[in-house]
Amino acid sequence: MAKTKQSARRKKFDYNQDRKKLKKKFIKKSNPRIENEQIRNAWDNRKSSARNLQEMGLAFDPNRSLPIKKPSLLGRERPTKAPVGIVTKPYVLNQLEDEASRPEKDSKTLSSDLIEYAQYMIREHSDNYKAMARDEKNYYQDTPKQIKRKINEYKRCHPEHYNAFINSLAAPQPMAQ
Repeated sequence: MAKTKQSARRKKFDYNQDRKKLKKKFIKKSNPRIENEQIRNAWDNRKSSARNLQEMGLAFDPNRSLPIKKPSLLGRERPTKAPVGIVTKPYVLNQLEDEASRPEKDSKTLSSDLIEYAQYMIREHSDNYKAMARDEKNYYQDTPKQIKRKINEYKRCHPEHYNAFINSLAAPQPMAQ
């Protein structure tokens, strides 16, 4: 097969291309973006990944850090040695432990329409889910179980809001004269 015209042509240097900028762009692409802030701040680009993680007290290869004991044929257990590295950046490990020990916030919330729907159904029918299913405001024709699930979701996501709503229903209404 014949060669293409471009591959036969002599290569020319491109004076308009900034080589320094290209190299920086290539290095930035080749180095992965570290999501964790503590590890990113302690990372040294001149060192290897294994060396960086070892200095932070983290494992690069979990198979080497927690070796599996192999039983020998004679029945004697030989202790396998895991590589022990000197931790020069223990603050990273401490920060990661602190972050992991913090309780996670439940960020799940419901739409305002669903909250209003659940409140209306509770206000009109209290615990009668069959009556809720027959209600004219049940636009999506939810079954009693679906309505019960939505109300339980409302109770779980907004417990203090739900309790305040129930207390307001239990309070006697002042009579107008």
